Amino acid sequence: MRKIGVIVKGRDCLVFKPGFPWVIHNYNKKIAAGQITIENGALIFSETAEKIVRTIFSEAKEGRGPRIAAVLLDPGHGGRDPGTIGVHKAGDNNLKLIEKDIVLKVAKIVYKLLKLNYPDKKILLTRSDDSYPTLEERVEMANRVSLGENEAIIFLSVHANASLNKNASGFEVWYLPPEYRRTVIDKETLESEPEEIIPILNTMLEEEYTVESIILARQILDRMEEKIGNRSVNRGLKEETWYVVRNAKMPSVLVEIGFVTNREDAMLLADSGYLKELGEGIYNGVADFIEYFESTKGFTEQ
Repeated sequence: MRKIGVIVKGRDCLVFKPGFPWVIHNYNKKIAAGQITIENGALIFSETAEKIVRTIFSEAKEGRGPRIAAVLLDPGHGGRDPGTIGVHKAGDNNLKLIEKDIVLKVAKIVYKLLKLNYPDKKILLTRSDDSYPTLEERVEMANRVSLGENEAIIFLSVHANASLNKNASGFEVWYLPPEYRRTVIDKETLESEPEEIIPILNTMLEEEYTVESIILARQILDRMEEKIGNRSVNRGLKEETWYVVRNAKMPSVLVEIGFVTNREDAMLLADSGYLKELGEGIYNGVADFIEYFESTKGFTEQ
């Protein structure tokens, strides 16, 4: 088997195979690069290959650094799928909470704040009304967002919790378990490449998304704690293979804003003022992630 080489500088990555006259830049762009060979255990770059590699990294240094170009907010459920439902006594009346309605309100609060403060970014919702996009449609919407070079997107799904234990309460943020393996490389763009190179590219990009998802989850959780931690229990960071999180080919998290089956949480979630603060907490976490990502050139300068 031929060896495979990787050159990484900052956020930029080149993958090559000695003996093949091309390199792959940032996981998906194939560039003709002249000959790269191995002689007596040493890599030998032809004059053309050396010039092209130096040019790629020089342009990356001079150009605009990585940026978050899009944020996709996913209010869970909708339409025929109400999600979880909680009914509680409130004086002489019953208080009925429906997950699909609450999470849409919160997602819209976050959406408006992002649109206001980041007019240069695409801020998207998987639904803006009481409709029901399937899980597959939500993921497809995320994965088909058009991005330029050095641009990234993040995915944030918003849900409310439920439990048979009526005492269960609080908020939490979920990300994909680091050991979970998934395909994040677009194989169609690399159809003509040697079969053994694709898993290497996939693993490298997968690890980036995993680290970024954990950082995003932590920053959202911390900012929710600042806003609502004095009234709701911080249940911490969690790991799970939620469908939308594992199939979105980008940093992705799922936020649980509270338990509709817990009376105290339900009273809070029925309060528009509380939902506003909750949404502000989520927004602040996303804003922290964007600022940190862009100021550290994709977490490569820390």
